[in-house]
Amino acid sequence: MLKPINQPLCCGALNACRNLQVKLTHWLCDPAIGAGDINVNNLTSPHVPSQIEANWLWDFLQKIDAGKTLLERAQTIADMPVTDKQQLSNWIISVSNLASQFQQLPPPIWPITRPAIPDRAWEAFKELMLAFYKKAFRSGLPYLADGTPVATGGVNYAQFVDAFRNAHRLKPDPNAREVCVVCGGPLGQTPEVDHWIAESAYPLLSVCADNLLPSCGDCNSTSNKGPKPVHSDGTFTDWFHPYFCHPNDSIRLVYDLQTHSITATATSPSEMVKVNNLDKLFNLSERWTREFKAEYSRQQEVLLKRERRRINNSQARHTQAEVLAHLQNVQDDLLQNEPHFEVHSVLCSAMLEKSRLAAWQTELGLVS
Repeated sequence: MLKPINQPLCCGALNACRNLQVKLTHWLCDPAIGAGDINVNNLTSPHVPSQIEANWLWDFLQKIDAGKTLLERAQTIADMPVTDKQQLSNWIISVSNLASQFQQLPPPIWPITRPAIPDRAWEAFKELMLAFYKKAFRSGLPYLADGTPVATGGVNYAQFVDAFRNAHRLKPDPNAREVCVVCGGPLGQTPEVDHWIAESAYPLLSVCADNLLPSCGDCNSTSNKGPKPVHSDGTFTDWFHPYFCHPNDSIRLVYDLQTHSITATATSPSEMVKVNNLDKLFNLSERWTREFKAEYSRQQEVLLKRERRRINNSQARHTQAEVLAHLQNVQDDLLQNEPHFEVHSVLCSAMLEKSRLAAWQTELGLVS
């Protein structure tokens, strides 16, 4: 997470929707509620904060997913035995209190396994919660950006992504390249929304604003972060979080000229474990090394092309001073709002080292 990260203003809608999720699941886990009680007439306060939300929720429960309605999933939860309902309810309380993992000392226990309820009930709960993201968020939540209930025109997935992109643009020009807040590389035309804590294991966080992070496709791929855990057996102490525990300036890129490689390290020893975990989570050192080598090769090609042009024009060959001047210009021309600024900055520092400057002429064949 090389860049500052802030939640866009439309997260009020996501917060309101997660509140609706929690209220719904607590109602379904009420010992006095059974499958027959899940009807439009019973969707009232305090189970649903407003009539607008009640109407929307009833329509939502009629949606079909994998051949069954979401209402059937809700009924499966409502028909669980009281002991299973208590297990799920306790799990919901723990997971709902995500912020306390970073704001409370000592933090409450974080569940590392799913609640001890039957597979059928867990799958019903999981599918119902994930539908809030896959179906409701995609088409539109029943909330304005600030969380006010609205019958139509609520915040949707596309608006959230656009709002995040606009809030994190490093240059106001809409045609400028955009930068991934995690790796510092190109964001791409279609950024992906990562569930920081995997939705497959914690479906209650499917539309949690504190758990959604738009990033580039590389960062969100299964070969990099994917659904990997971001805690150590339920402990978040050794992990960064995009909103609650951002690295800020804790990450430093260092290079090794012998191997042309970059390593992510910490600016403070106390942050080293967190930086290492983040590095492994996204394979940052490996990816930054590839960019380091690619840009180094490109600079070689630029100088070789210029040298060949000189030879063809019967001009004097480059001197070390001219090579130095070229590399200093490359360094001076770096733009902080361009992708891979940090990697290219480190590369320029490496290329300008005295030992590297002395080797440029031989390496590029600039001497006979």
